[in-house]
Amino acid sequence: MKNWQIVLFFLLASYMVFMSMRHHHQPEYFSIHGIRYHVRVVNGFTNNSSLPLIIWCASQDGDIGGRALQEGDDFSWDTRLSFWTSTPAFSCTMKWDQIRKKFKAFQIHRDRSRCGVSRKCFWLVKEDGFYFSNDEYNWVKDFSWS
Repeated sequence: MKNWQIVLFFLLASYMVFMSMRHHHQPEYFSIHGIRYHVRVVNGFTNNSSLPLIIWCASQDGDIGGRALQEGDDFSWDTRLSFWTSTPAFSCTMKWDQIRKKFKAFQIHRDRSRCGVSRKCFWLVKEDGFYFSNDEYNWVKDFSWS
């Protein structure tokens, strides 16, 4: 066998062993395609049923979209940290009545450890500001609307 064939065989065998050791009941946080992060932004307003919270998010790779969030609604997406490509940062613009706020919903250098071992990054947007959590129970206010 030639050297490149040995390397290719070793890589394929390693991948097959790794995939067979994965527990199928657990979410796919790591794969050959990279480490997955889940980002979720929730409308935490207590009484805005007549006036939705508007969200629009994008990365340097392009828009991921947006929508009008009623009380309790959410907007979420997944991104991957890959060895092969750079992980994009995601910015979201929030609009409530006449107030607008742009914030970084995901930045790998900031969120790699704070999203926790589950790699879940949650934002709760309320009347008094933006709260962050990695478990949806323990919320910490990150910043205000102003």
